[in-house]
Amino acid sequence: MKLFLQDHLSFIILYIITFISLPIVIHQLDGINNHYAYFIFLAITLLAILLFFRYVRRKKMYVHMKRNNMGIDGFLIHQPVSPIEKAYSVQLKSIQSFLLSKEDEYKDFLHEQQLMISHAVHQMKTPLSVIQLLIQSNQLKEQSLFLEWQKVKTECDKLNFSLNQLLTYSRSAKILADLKIELIPLKSIVQEVINDLKDYFIENEIYPKSTIGDNVLIYSDRKWLKVVVYQLLNNAVKYSEKESVVLIDYENGKLFIKNKGETIPESEINRVFELFYTGTKGRTKGEATGIGLYLVKKILSTLNHPYRLYSANNETTFTIDFSGSIKTATK
Repeated sequence: MKLFLQDHLSFIILYIITFISLPIVIHQLDGINNHYAYFIFLAITLLAILLFFRYVRRKKMYVHMKRNNMGIDGFLIHQPVSPIEKAYSVQLKSIQSFLLSKEDEYKDFLHEQQLMISHAVHQMKTPLSVIQLLIQSNQLKEQSLFLEWQKVKTECDKLNFSLNQLLTYSRSAKILADLKIELIPLKSIVQEVINDLKDYFIENEIYPKSTIGDNVLIYSDRKWLKVVVYQLLNNAVKYSEKESVVLIDYENGKLFIKNKGETIPESEINRVFELFYTGTKGRTKGEATGIGLYLVKKILSTLNHPYRLYSANNETTFTIDFSGSIKTATK
């Protein structure tokens, strides 16, 4: 009630002034019959003056409320004038304090979550490495069981890939703090990933073919770009036809990764980048996690490398545009 009265004080004052002054003016002019227009003008003038002063006193609040994007610095009203501005400013301060406290809680929770995931992944990787060593040892000792041990190795590789993917997802929350932009040869990144996935290519009878020249240099983050290429080539192998070729081509500042396989429905092209969305092919394969392309999108957006996914006629092409960060080496 007090704030209401303070906010409408100017109207109360105007009403009192009008109530007192108009009878006096009417008395001086001997009636209102011949001066009706004058009284209308006087009332409108007083109202206009009142509205002008109210606008001046509340201008900061009106401007503040019309802002679309407000950062932390522009969240509050500095030096409020009118009672309603002061009350509004107090409420904004309490909201800001609440949001900042929630932000700190979220950061602590996120940090704790990252530590837990990192610790759990590393704990699982140790026995997994021991299992992989045992597999290699037994494959040499028991040649008759080589194929059976190879199946176990394949499952261990899948588990290792999922653990690495989970660890990358956890670390991607702070990707900006981990960036190191430098000049790197694109061919070496692709070749390293192909070597890492060598067994996966052989197992699925898929053949990689890279046509990237030695003179292609780009400005990017080596570690995170390698994660992107790894995810894309892994997907290319997973969804390719048997005995087909995965082509890694480079032309006019763009990297193309092409594979032959079932066409991705147009309705799913944009959705495949959503977290945990596996799509029709992912449900059929039963191995999709819905994390890989989400990480690709997040990393490439952070690195400012535009990308595009196109699928038609049983061929899928993923394009990364490096034209804004490319340098051709001179010999």
